[in-house]
Amino acid sequence: MAVVLAAGAVTYSGESTSAYADVRTTTDTKTASDGKQYWVRNHLVGSLVAAGGQRKKWLLVWAGDENIADTLVKDLKNLPGSLGGGLGKVVNALPGPDFLAVIDATEGSPSYGKVVNTATVGPLVENEPHHMQYVWHKGDTVYAGALFAAATYAFDVSALPELKLKGISLPTNTLGGSVPDAYWTLKDGTAYGTYMGGPVVPGPYLYANGQAVVGNGFAGSPGALVRFDRTGRVLSQTSAATPQGDNAKLCANLPQLAAPTCANPHGIQAREDLNTLVTSDYAEPRNIILDPVKQPSPYLRRPTVRTWDITERDNPRLRAVSYLQDGPRADPADPLHAESRAVMETTVTNLPHHKGAFAQTMQGGAVHYTPDITAAEPHWYEVFDDGAANKAIFAGNDSNGGGSNGGWIQTSPDDKYLYRAISGRGKGALGPDDPGTTGGVYVLDIQRLLAAGTDFQCRIDTLAEARNGGAEADCPTVAGAAPINPGQSAAGPHWGAYDNFELGADGLYQETLSPQRIAVSNYFVARSGLDGDHKVNVLKVGPDGKLSLDTAFKDEFSGQVGINFNRANWPHGPFGNAKPHSELFVVADADVK
Repeated sequence: MAVVLAAGAVTYSGESTSAYADVRTTTDTKTASDGKQYWVRNHLVGSLVAAGGQRKKWLLVWAGDENIADTLVKDLKNLPGSLGGGLGKVVNALPGPDFLAVIDATEGSPSYGKVVNTATVGPLVENEPHHMQYVWHKGDTVYAGALFAAATYAFDVSALPELKLKGISLPTNTLGGSVPDAYWTLKDGTAYGTYMGGPVVPGPYLYANGQAVVGNGFAGSPGALVRFDRTGRVLSQTSAATPQGDNAKLCANLPQLAAPTCANPHGIQAREDLNTLVTSDYAEPRNIILDPVKQPSPYLRRPTVRTWDITERDNPRLRAVSYLQDGPRADPADPLHAESRAVMETTVTNLPHHKGAFAQTMQGGAVHYTPDITAAEPHWYEVFDDGAANKAIFAGNDSNGGGSNGGWIQTSPDDKYLYRAISGRGKGALGPDDPGTTGGVYVLDIQRLLAAGTDFQCRIDTLAEARNGGAEADCPTVAGAAPINPGQSAAGPHWGAYDNFELGADGLYQETLSPQRIAVSNYFVARSGLDGDHKVNVLKVGPDGKLSLDTAFKDEFSGQVGINFNRANWPHGPFGNAKPHSELFVVADADVK
């Protein structure tokens, strides 16, 4: 039950346990490498499972139980002292299970937008669920990472809305890396995952491929690339570090390492046809969740992108480490918000005649591009600044992209558009008078840029271009934009996924190259200070890239647009608020080609 740790009453939106009176529970259990039992427990709402009778499309949302460990300094009262003074917010102080929420994403369904199942995981609790893979294809295992628990869950989703557990990777299975972030599935059903943090134990670590590195411990540096089979069993671990280390000025480590490194891989995408994989380095992870002690150096956020040769799938070889360049906004007094800082995500192009990729920076607020990821040393160039999309998202925004807190970025399957989610800039991020910005989603038309191949001319090298878009004819242009929580600063989405399925004439779902919907979630990591309102929204995407909020995707209790994960009750019980980090559109095997 929710515990009020602050003075005053708390009012929920009216939901009660009676809303889930017809819950059917099933449990699927697997024995992990430690000999213990791990499980996924489905809580299927009978009336919703049966609603409509048509073939369903599902939105899976990997969510964590909100708990007292998420408390920030701003929520503490009567400091200095103890928690006796209370908290400025309501949390469920009792440990609760994390879960995959299964939401009906079938337009026109009577249960559209309703939570049909919460598939809880155990016995681990408070995992801080983070990312799954970026796109799901028929037959894929769903890989889901537990940021703090350093575990990777492998789910069977063939019989949705019910899930089964294929297996789990524990920290003892990945001693060469910690803090799993994101996953990229291959056509053979296996997956690569980025483990952002260093080897579990500080000091020297010897990998099976002969690599020897010295790390500074769990959630430190250098991170690793891990390959999993369909059941979550580890096939290989490869350090992301270079033998000689990285640029000592740009790559800080705490504690300091003899060979400084920026190797903290976060985003990951691959082109199997090119035998090339790209990872982006974000930050030394333990140092972004230090509230109440904030990260001591902007150089703990990384400016680097790594390209890998994956010809030998179980023996990926690091081909190059590329440093993104600062742009026209860069200020020596504020290196945290230089355009190169905090390379959270990268996304590859998809069509055979394209070889390029994009990388985005979270604090830097910029989009960078390289035309050929197979090059021995890819060069990346800034081709768009978040500031040039700010006013398209919300008219009250300024045109400064620094500190935009951008997260998800993804090319459309047909390579026409680039989707981008930004949380927005917090008040005071750029100075005491900074009003912050409203976040949201924007879509870039990238067709001319990609058509130019290696001869593209786009460069964001003036403040005017950073604020208004590139002057060159092949620069990306804003095709569509929409705010999330208009008028509120830093309250937009962190993550997203496109809907790559459409209903065919034969009544089965099939993949489409032109997605018509995007789902986004408004949560990052509470302990970092960037929390969010814990809502999941759906946006419609027009054939021209224009965006509009799907107002039919409403919370089943409040009636407000967007599914609110701050609620008292769930199908699995009265566990209170939850934190939705990532989402994925999925269809049961029987309903998709």
